[in-house]
Amino acid sequence: MDSPTRMFLFMLACMAILFNYNAATKVGLNYGLLGDNLPAPPEVINLYKSLNIANIRIFDTNTDVLNAFRGNRDIGVIVGVKNQDLAALATSEDAVNTWFVTNIEPYLADVNITFITVGNEIIPGEIGFHVLAVMKSLTNLVKSRSLPILISTTVAMINLGQSYPPSAGDFTPEARAQLVPVLKFLSQTNTPILVNIYPYFAYTADPVNIRLDYATLDTDAVVVQDGPLSYSNMFDVIFDAFVWAMEKEGLKDLPMVVGETGWPSAGNGNLTTPKIASIYNGNFVKHVESGKGTPKRPNNSIHGFLFATFNENQKPAGTEQNFGLYYPTDMKPVYKLF
Repeated sequence: MDSPTRMFLFMLACMAILFNYNAATKVGLNYGLLGDNLPAPPEVINLYKSLNIANIRIFDTNTDVLNAFRGNRDIGVIVGVKNQDLAALATSEDAVNTWFVTNIEPYLADVNITFITVGNEIIPGEIGFHVLAVMKSLTNLVKSRSLPILISTTVAMINLGQSYPPSAGDFTPEARAQLVPVLKFLSQTNTPILVNIYPYFAYTADPVNIRLDYATLDTDAVVVQDGPLSYSNMFDVIFDAFVWAMEKEGLKDLPMVVGETGWPSAGNGNLTTPKIASIYNGNFVKHVESGKGTPKRPNNSIHGFLFATFNENQKPAGTEQNFGLYYPTDMKPVYKLF
């Protein structure tokens, strides 16, 4: 078996570990920790088990959370390298090795760490150019130890200079400088890029001219016709705009994972109600579990993570505190979803 074939099979195995296709709930959840009234991590894990959630994303390497996941290898955990650590880690592979030994190695035996994301929405930006160096060092490390952990980063739609219609999607000059080299590296390892997609923000920027049912995946009617491709929801439009932008950089088959998506249940008047949030999030779950892709990638099922598990009271006041599916104090649902 040649080296490229071995690498391809290795990445397929990693993807199978990351996404539990047999799980009743294929959508993962983001587990944010910016609250002073959050339940203890063991209680949260019991909640995930009761919901049959198979994939969780946390934004750093919180020791309390990772210790609570010990022995729960049926749940895949994405962990993140904090943005503020990137500059120091980019200085050398030794710095990355030390970070790994301290933050990841203690959990390898009994926590199912599937992914390490290097920074969160840090590209493009002042320290975004550090992402590639850290990704390369971590990739070399996990490959040298034959660990089934994928190395990537998470980006926002700010990288798109044009997103409508989807076929016009392209990257900003800043994104071309910082993101495209990262995408080319991910293409070499066949590792997905995590992309945060929020139709909520596009809708609330122009609620007069954008249909709510189109923004919340709640209609089958064609709203956007882009050449031969027909779109009935904004999520697919945004997703495919990013795909088109990658293709224009010569990256045709790079996998994409939705790192975050969601709709707040309060904080912006009648645009953010539990009913609207439940419609969007419920339809996103249906979209993922249908196994169908987007018009641009119809044969590629969507994988993604809802944001977020709990309302977090230490985030900025308003909608940012109200993306949670559950109230933290009693762990009761804000609305029925699962």
